[in-house]
Amino acid sequence: MEDLVMQDVLSYYKDKRIFITGHTGFKGAWLMACLHLAGTKVKGYAIEPYYGRMYNLFSAHTFGESIIADIRDKQKLQDEIDSFQPDFVFHLAAQPLVRRSYEIPAETFEVNVVGTANLLEGVTRLNKKCTTVVVTTDKVYTNKEQDILYNEEDQLGGYDPYSASKAATELVVDSFRNSFFNFSNYKQHQKALASARAGNVIGGGDWSKDRIIPDIVRSLQNNEDIVVRNPSAVRPWQHVLEPLCGYLQLGILLDTIPEKHAKAYNFGPLPSDHFTVKQLVKKAIECWGSGNWFDHSDPNQPHEAGLLKLDISKAKKELNWIPKLAGTQAIEWTINWYKKNTDAQLDFSIQQIKKYFEV
Repeated sequence: MEDLVMQDVLSYYKDKRIFITGHTGFKGAWLMACLHLAGTKVKGYAIEPYYGRMYNLFSAHTFGESIIADIRDKQKLQDEIDSFQPDFVFHLAAQPLVRRSYEIPAETFEVNVVGTANLLEGVTRLNKKCTTVVVTTDKVYTNKEQDILYNEEDQLGGYDPYSASKAATELVVDSFRNSFFNFSNYKQHQKALASARAGNVIGGGDWSKDRIIPDIVRSLQNNEDIVVRNPSAVRPWQHVLEPLCGYLQLGILLDTIPEKHAKAYNFGPLPSDHFTVKQLVKKAIECWGSGNWFDHSDPNQPHEAGLLKLDISKAKKELNWIPKLAGTQAIEWTINWYKKNTDAQLDFSIQQIKKYFEV
């Protein structure tokens, strides 16, 4: 089972019942589309999207049942889980923006930490087998701003409210895994729980505020110079389909060999594909065919990590997962999506999914 190939990843989920939180978000919408191609029965649970063009693009073609509700509404969430009786849960709902977390710190903790606890408590009440993957972030680690690769055993922490809330989410996951989904009682509860820590994700359809690709594209579309806040910052960039494939692959192995895979995993690029914001911007301009940028570094702006790299050796070894796209390819796939006319973006998205999974 560890020797999964791409086609196997999607085919495993055929006819399975999958509950996704955060399906109106960027990654959630792409995940819904992937599972639609796999022939799954999907139910999404999320609030109305702030920047939901990708969700609107996919939802027009009825990729699954959509419940618009808040993850903090514990009873509503419980009712929807109970009525659907999922085989798998993928928890992506979150307040996902670092800079916004400075504006709404308490709400960020409430959504990300309490929302996750609500979701996992709902899963504990299911009287059936259910496999759950909770998606956090690469920013859960105490960042030492050193040129090192953070692995799953490194200290959790967080300077900004978003990062700290996601580190706290990992503690919630660990608590539920020990208290309610302990493998010693697996035959009784039949629940397996893992967390997925993904790097900085790029791809078509992301229009969020204060994220680099949307900022680049908006400027290029308006023939404006690109404002770059932290050109020297290093991030583990990856195309959205890379971590999604990792989540799905983790879900399969967690479902079949729970005693081995109920833990945390990093998903990011190869070490050679960690590069700076400046390099990303220059490559995006090259792919677009025109454009300029300027350095707008401001020492008074909210703190964001300057150097962040992930160690993905555990996912490579235990899940047989490895990125398919080099960093430059991830940028090309992303910018090529935004260059498409609006009426061609849905078909192009499906083509990219099929090409990635070799369907």
